[in-house]
Formats: sequence, C-alpha cells, structure tokens
Amino acid sequence: MNIKILLMVAGIMIATGAKAQKGIENGTPNGSGQDSIDCLININLFIPYAKSGNFKDALPFWQKVYDDCPGSTKNVYVYGEDIINWQISQETDAAKKDALIDQLMLLYDKRIKYFGDDPRYGRDWIISRKAQTYNALKGDNTDHALIYLWTKELLDEYKEKVKPQAISLYMFASFKLMLGDMNKYKEQYVTDFLKCVAYLETAMAGATAANDAKEIENITARKAEIEQNFTASGAADCETLAGIYGPRIEANKDNIEFLKETMILLRRVNCKETEMFFTASEYAHKIEPTAESAMGLGGKALKALNYAEAETYFLQAIEMTEDKDIKADLYYVMATVSLQQNQYIKTKQLSLKCLGEKPSYGKAYILIAQAYTSGGQGIFDDPVLAKTVYIAAADKAERARQVDPSVASDAIKLISSLRNYFPKKEEIFMHPDLNMGDNFKIGGWIGETVKIRE
Repeated sequence: MNIKILLMVAGIMIATGAKAQKGIENGTPNGSGQDSIDCLININLFIPYAKSGNFKDALPFWQKVYDDCPGSTKNVYVYGEDIINWQISQETDAAKKDALIDQLMLLYDKRIKYFGDDPRYGRDWIISRKAQTYNALKGDNTDHALIYLWTKELLDEYKEKVKPQAISLYMFASFKLMLGDMNKYKEQYVTDFLKCVAYLETAMAGATAANDAKEIENITARKAEIEQNFTASGAADCETLAGIYGPRIEANKDNIEFLKETMILLRRVNCKETEMFFTASEYAHKIEPTAESAMGLGGKALKALNYAEAETYFLQAIEMTEDKDIKADLYYVMATVSLQQNQYIKTKQLSLKCLGEKPSYGKAYILIAQAYTSGGQGIFDDPVLAKTVYIAAADKAERARQVDPSVASDAIKLISSLRNYFPKKEEIFMHPDLNMGDNFKIGGWIGETVKIRE
C-alpha cells in the first residue's frame, strides 16, 4: 500500500470520525482510526530501509510499529531481528550490549505471542532461533541452563516431532551443564542423550519414507554431532551405561535397529567387553548377523578363553565389514592371542594382514618384533648368527616408531633392550659369514634382510 492510498484512507476515517486506538490496546493487528493509519505508514517506511540494510533510518519507524501494533506483520520480527543485531554490533558498552541482547530475546517471545502458530516458522522454530542467537551473541558467557530450559519446553511439547535443530541445541546445553558439574548432571545428560537419539531415529524414519535427502543429511549431521560429544563426554562410562542400557537391551531384544545402534555406541565408548555388549550381540546375531554382532560374540568367546570360537567370529566380522580400521583391530587381536599361545608364524601372518588394512598400525610391528625375539632363535644353530634375529626385531620396532607416534615411546624402549643382544664387534670380526655394515639374509619364516651392526 503506497502513501497516497494511505492518505486517502486516512481522510475517509477522519471524515467518518473513526476512533483512534493502537493495536496493542485493542488486540487488533493494526489498531483503529488514526493509530491504524500511523501503523500502516510506519510499516511502509521501515521495510524499504531495512531491506536495503539502512537499519539506522529504519529504527524509529520500526520501533513505533513494534511498540504500537506488534501483531500487524511478521516483518516486524524478521527485520526487527536484523535491526537489533545491528544495534548490538554498534554498541561498545558491555552493559548496554547485554540490555540489547535481552531486548532481542524479548522480540522472539513477542513473535511467539503473535506469530507462534505460523505453519513453517512457528513456536518451535522461533525458540530454536532464539537459543541459537543467544548462544552466538553470549559466547563464553552463555547461560546454558537457560538454553536447556527453553529447548526442554519444545522437547516436552513436540517430543519425536521436534525439529532436529532444537534437539541439537538441547543436547549441547545438556553437554555443557554436565561438563560444568558431572556429579549433578551426568545421569541427566545420559538420559537426555538416549531420548534425543530416539527422537532423531524417528525423524530419520520419516525423512527416509518421504525421500527427503536434505532432511536426511541434516538429521545425520545432528546425530553424529550428539554422538561424538557423548563419546568424548566422560559420562559414557560402562557402569553408567550398563544401568541404563541393560534393561533397554532386554526390552528391545527383537528390535534389530536398536541393537545395531547400541553395539555401535558401546564399541565407540570402549564398552565392547561388557556383558551388555555381548547380550546385544547375541540377540542381534540371531536376527541379522553383522560385523558388530560377530565382534561381540567373538569378544565373549575370547573372554571365556575359547580362542578357536573367538577367531571364527572375528573372521566372520572381517568378511562382513568394509571398515579397514575394524579389520585391522580384529587381525591385531587375533595376532596377540597367537603370540600368547607361542604361535609365532601365525602372529606374523596376522600382523601383516593388520598392516595390510592399516599400514600405520604400529602395534602390529611391535608384535612381529616380539614374535621374532620369542620364536626366532630356532632359525640358526650358530649362536652368533642367531643374534641377527634381534637386529630384525629392532628393525620392526623402529618401523613402528616411524609410522605410529602413539607407540614411539614403547618402540624406543624395545629397541634399547634389543641392542643388548646384537652380535658384538669381535663376534662379527671372527665370523666368516658376517661383515660389519653388510646386508645379511635371515631365512626361514622370518625372511628378513638386515644390516649387520653391533
């Protein structure tokens, strides 16, 4: 509506004696009489300024609309958010800036009052926006209890229909509260996590059924973020999870999706050697064998010292997964068991398979070094030549140090110890098959070429 039309309407209303009253006073969008005209004029004045980013000139006209006829148009809040954010960016006084942030929070509340039933940008969207904006503006001074309270109202009201963004904000607030006082908020955080993961799974099912690729991507990202925080939180200790997941596993023993998610989570938080993980694995394996369930059953067998059964399940898991890290871990576990059983050739074979999946798996090189030192002496009848096996073992330990910083300290200690068993200089000098600095081939199952050194 342009200014000419507004003036014509104003003239008619004055001529007919329409009584002026603000919208805030009589509950109408624009008010009545002259106040209605003023509202419409101010709307038409602030919007062009705000659209062009001229918030300074938009401010006085917007303020009048916001104060006198707050239910007139959603643009009061759309552009009002921009205007107040501009004011905040211009303010250098900390107290005044905080007051403006409070004013912005009230704008969201007022938007809920007048436009909270908007089908697309309704109450749940507005509160999520409010929490997100508050967190961004407050930074390190964010009151996470406040965000938790705002978003909790949404989860309590909308439950599984709540927007993923609200879930993400709620869980981040819960996470921050728990980090601030683990004794007080730990159980609450775990409970919140379980509830929110269930809501996201429901949302994912809906998005999948609707073939909504964008929403599937959104939900997947939110869920990954929540699970990552949970895994790193320190709240996910096995004892706490056993008290929560134990009963849920039994109640969902026929729910393959729940069992899969549970096994993945328990493995991530290093609770894969617990009874709850074994139980979930058994139930899942009966319904739909997977790498996760096979690993669980293998772990149970290993704990019971049933090594052959454990290996059978671990090999099944390797066949059923494409995850190279998982394959490497399983080969390493089997190699470790083989070393404990003095099966040195098998230890080396499994360690090499581990390295084939993950070349930077330093612990596998150390296993090979240990297999050489424990089982390699039978390669030679000659006691001096037998000492070259320790050089081969040291080379493997050195390789571990090079590829994997996490084992560097252990590798250096092992190398230092192995050097005590290298052939001495005088032994090398007197031996017809050895020369200092030359390469020497160690045969048999070791099959390594080493450089002779003391």
